[in-house]
Amino acid sequence: MAVKRIVPDFQAQDPTAGAGFYAEVLGLELVMDLGWVVTFAAPDNPAAQISVLRRDATAPVQPDVSVEVDDVDGAYAAAQRRGCEILHPLTDEPWGVRRFFVRDPTGKVLNVLGHC
Repeated sequence: MAVKRIVPDFQAQDPTAGAGFYAEVLGLELVMDLGWVVTFAAPDNPAAQISVLRRDATAPVQPDVSVEVDDVDGAYAAAQRRGCEILHPLTDEPWGVRRFFVRDPTGKVLNVLGHC
């Protein structure tokens, strides 16, 4: 399995409030806005991203980080084999990702995903 990108997930009441900051200070562009989550990316390196979310649309907890992998089903099976705490089951989401949430040994919540 290979990791394609790792994106920090920041929580905020207004996910778009930082748009000017991310654009002017870091040169990031708004690349996704679902209302409850926005993602900013570097124009010359689209894998360099920051997401800001109010509250996850379908999961019961908020992720600390999103990790895109090339085999989300394999990652899910590995997490189950290890007896990891699954916080959101493997799900095909309406915005085009297949994902699950798992708690790492330090207590952080990872949104592990692949694009459908």
